Amino acid sequence: MATLSLTQFLTLDGVIQAPGGPDEDRSSGFEHGGWSVPFGDEDFGQRITEIFERPTAFLLGRRTYDIFAGYWPKHTDPADPVASKLNGLPKYVATTTLDSADWAGTTLLKGDVVGEVAALKERLDGEIQMHGSAGLARTLLDHDLIDILHLHVFPVVLGTGRRLFSDGVRPTAFRLTDARTTGTGVALHTYERAGRPEYGSY
Repeated sequence: MATLSLTQFLTLDGVIQAPGGPDEDRSSGFEHGGWSVPFGDEDFGQRITEIFERPTAFLLGRRTYDIFAGYWPKHTDPADPVASKLNGLPKYVATTTLDSADWAGTTLLKGDVVGEVAALKERLDGEIQMHGSAGLARTLLDHDLIDILHLHVFPVVLGTGRRLFSDGVRPTAFRLTDARTTGTGVALHTYERAGRPEYGSY
């Protein structure tokens, strides 16, 4: 059985929209695209390389798939740890609107996404990785299907934009398993799902 991990870039106020470029996602009038780029350094690059050393497959939401499929198939350097894995490993896309996918190795999941992903985890081994795909991630978090969170928290506040954790998300406890900080101040945290929250009083 495979584990499912989610890697997400967040601002201090929880925004996850369009970290990689001004035109990545301007939906709802978002004007802050590319907010993560000034913080990229060697430490952060090493973190990304470490994460991309582990996957056996990828699971993507439709929006993230469109962004990735428009970029990564054009980058075929086998020495690039991100491009080589994204282009070479199986990719599964949860979608209700795509009828076909041109990116080699892509399979569309068009049925009940919760059932499809649960079956995928049972069928595969190793680590299935999600990157971005916040809408899909919220659905899977609500069904305890994401096992590991890699949250990269950037020292910037934007005030607007889509967020990963919205009102109504299922209460879930996590255990911190790794914490580092890059030279530019990005907090790199890894959490493993640990059941339901516990409560008390002071």
